[in-house]
Amino acid sequence: MTELAKSFEPAALEAHWGPLWEAKGLYKPTLDSGRESFSIQLPPPNVTGTLHMGHAFNQTIMDSLTRYHRMLGHNTLWVPGTDHAGIATQIVVERQLQAQGLDRHGLGRKNFVARIWEWKQESGNTITGQMRRMGDSVSWDHEYFTMDEKLSKVVTETFVQLFDEGLIYRGNRLVNWDPVLKSAVSDLEVNSEEEDGFLWHIRYPLVDGSGELVVATTRPETMLGDVAVMVHPEDERYNALIGKQVTLPLCGRSIPVIADDYVDRAFGTGVVKVTPAHDTNDYAVGQRHGLPLIGVLTLDAKINDKAPEAYRGLDRFVARKKIVADLEAQGLLVEVKKHKLMVPRCERTGQIIEPMLTDQWFMAMNKPGQNGRSIAQGAVEAVASGEVKFYPEQWINTYNHWMGNIQDWCISRQLWWGHQIPAWYGEAGQLFVARDEEEARAKATAAGYSGALTRDEDVLDTWYSSALVPFSTLGWPEQTLEQDLFLPSSVLVTGYDIIFFWVARMIMMTKHFTGKVPFKHVYIHGLVRDSQGQKMSKSEGNVLDPVDLIEGVDLDTLVAKSTAGLRRPETAPKVAARVKKEFPEGMPAYGADALRFTMASYATLGRNINFDTKRCEGYRNFCNKLWNATRFVLMNCEGQDNGVERSCGDDLLAQQVSQSHCGVAEGELSLSPADRWITGELQRVEAAVAQGFAEYRLDNVANAAYSFVWDEYCDWYLEIAKVQIAQGDAAQQRATRRTLIRVLETVLRLLHPIAPFITEELWQTVAPVAGRKAADVESYIVSAAYPQAQPERIDPVADAWVASLKTVVGTCRSLRSEMNLSASERVPLLVGGDTRFLSEAAPFLKVLAKLSEVQIINDEAAFNAASRAAPVLVHGEARLALHVEIDVAAETARLSKEITRLTSEIAKAEAKLGNEGFVARAPAAVVAQERQRISDFSSTVTRLRAQLDQLQAG
Repeated sequence: MTELAKSFEPAALEAHWGPLWEAKGLYKPTLDSGRESFSIQLPPPNVTGTLHMGHAFNQTIMDSLTRYHRMLGHNTLWVPGTDHAGIATQIVVERQLQAQGLDRHGLGRKNFVARIWEWKQESGNTITGQMRRMGDSVSWDHEYFTMDEKLSKVVTETFVQLFDEGLIYRGNRLVNWDPVLKSAVSDLEVNSEEEDGFLWHIRYPLVDGSGELVVATTRPETMLGDVAVMVHPEDERYNALIGKQVTLPLCGRSIPVIADDYVDRAFGTGVVKVTPAHDTNDYAVGQRHGLPLIGVLTLDAKINDKAPEAYRGLDRFVARKKIVADLEAQGLLVEVKKHKLMVPRCERTGQIIEPMLTDQWFMAMNKPGQNGRSIAQGAVEAVASGEVKFYPEQWINTYNHWMGNIQDWCISRQLWWGHQIPAWYGEAGQLFVARDEEEARAKATAAGYSGALTRDEDVLDTWYSSALVPFSTLGWPEQTLEQDLFLPSSVLVTGYDIIFFWVARMIMMTKHFTGKVPFKHVYIHGLVRDSQGQKMSKSEGNVLDPVDLIEGVDLDTLVAKSTAGLRRPETAPKVAARVKKEFPEGMPAYGADALRFTMASYATLGRNINFDTKRCEGYRNFCNKLWNATRFVLMNCEGQDNGVERSCGDDLLAQQVSQSHCGVAEGELSLSPADRWITGELQRVEAAVAQGFAEYRLDNVANAAYSFVWDEYCDWYLEIAKVQIAQGDAAQQRATRRTLIRVLETVLRLLHPIAPFITEELWQTVAPVAGRKAADVESYIVSAAYPQAQPERIDPVADAWVASLKTVVGTCRSLRSEMNLSASERVPLLVGGDTRFLSEAAPFLKVLAKLSEVQIINDEAAFNAASRAAPVLVHGEARLALHVEIDVAAETARLSKEITRLTSEIAKAEAKLGNEGFVARAPAAVVAQERQRISDFSSTVTRLRAQLDQLQAG
């Protein structure tokens, strides 16, 4: 007999099964064109980081879907990978160099990149290790890194093709510029948060001396590059001044007064400065009005030589102070007001972003390519046609809004880490885009140029290479079987925060290069927040590490991790106090299964999640409940005749088919209503789980499975089974054992996608007892068949029988509660009236309702006498009472006191409802609640008075 440990301890079994599954190659996809296929791409996390709770949530959903489809027998591929994270990675390594007194310029580009690769080799396994701890069943043979040679070739190939189509070009445009990185950054790397600032009101004198305009600005240093002042065309205050000239303070230049609908007349003075080289909106205005571009900042945000000499070389914020002081000295500063404004900061460096005119590479979004469609058009049509569907559907509106306003994509970055742009320049600026230098030289020769070639130093935006992964990871540009089977993938699971930056771009690029969409479905889930609903952030000290929840961590370590990297170090004591209050003994080890179950239970469509570790504790208890239930089943079934050899083929729950078909001799199996009921309930939960997976409602999957195992199988059927095994004949015992073991075996397969480790551990012992024969090769639950609902196995008669049993047990429990009986006190149940069902159910009632016996009393007078002074409840045509020796005086006093209390509550509620003012002002729900209180209290008083009358009559 196999001995399971007395309690569920996840660490050892997780350490055993995770590596074993991987070593056995159980995650490798089958490549069978005759099967359905399921595939999924992992949103590649940055190689610089570690997995956080958002990753754990996202990956639980993906792995549950993957395991489910693998067990359905589909070709199943989950592609893992990590992103090279150009900016983040370069910053990490540069900081390491600074600590050693070095910098990248001293090393040179080649050595610096080599240094990053060394760091990647040392640190790159952190994320994959965490994924393994979570139990992610990815195909590690397909693991990629976006700077791998194979993927880099695809990056180069697509760039060259797009350039040849005229869809990639180089131009001087306004971009987000980080003056510390000295690079353009994408919108995703910019966080705009409200900060305290000022609004400076500055006089711009009219050139003709007739007056002045007062301009309101939050960035006075950029006024050095002003080319106009602007008013709303319908603003009567300034109509007469449109077309006139003003003198730009501190510079002496004359600039025009123009009119544009962009101006908000209610903001400031209704007059705004126009600086097209340093403001995105001003740039658009400048394009409409044909204004010049005057950039006054260097790439490191210092004042350049186009500004007056007094400010040249000053840092932008030093220059701001001097400009304000000079304006005040010249009497041109009208006033300064405190002002809340949105300040754009680089997510990686924390520096304030400057809109900057620079030469960059762009991808044209709306220009038709060789196929006659623009890249954006193809992506819009893919969603509009239903080729790509969003779950929840409302995210289509967000997608369409962005696509409808899409601008050309700045794809270049001034970094050293990343995919270097495959472009070479001649000495006079001639441009040759090619797959390698040899091809560039050939193109130069063909163009009649024979001089030196210099490669463009810029690299591509990280999002460019990640946009290609749906096909770059499957062998493109070659035609491969994997592309045929797994492109498009089945579903993309991601957060709503990267719909624009990754989801849309994958659709654009994949559709353009392959003619296919990258995925059929996009499942958008919410973001994981802390238990108070706040965004998890290291700078706020409320981040939880999923591995800490799996393995546990002591309090000192937890406090140290929470207080490291705080934005405001002075908050460390407050953060530490919160952690100590919430986790006084540190973080318990919940195990991967409990964490996954928790994450699945949170997976409603689109909603943000307030993560509470108490949910982990609850699912840890569930795992323990399942473990103990398995111990009980094995104790009763292992080594016993369970009737499993009497099954029909592979159908492990064929309990109601004809005996002749199964070859079961008469009387060998005698199925009770409870046996048939639990089998039917299993069919219902199987159907609910299948629907949950189909609708991407992992919360419904988790809740349906949890409710069945805990409420129906453990709390009801196991208790009934104890009676059937103890008191039934051989045929009944055999049927009970078979139902016990086979329902359990099926439940383990049902739960496996969500809780893989515990189900594999238990299944290895349960499956042989349930009659599963080991194949010629080793068998694992990972690749076992997933249960399929068989509605024909639902037996309404058995359902009704168990429903009646539950009702009577509930009635008995109510009687016990009303009579204040302790859980250990066993008393007789008196049954009068129609006793047919209760006679049959008596053995189960004794156990489930904690009764000493069930006394059937057919004579009404005798029943009344025996149940004197006891509460009597009715079930159908039967009357039920508990026979308890009663202190008449004490019970009379208790009942009288309770009647008095309830009568007082009724009077209070009636008084409220009799007050017209209360009824008129109170919410409808409150009024309805008071009416319900009257009804409930009145019913109880009526019942208590009947008991009191009966007691006094005796």
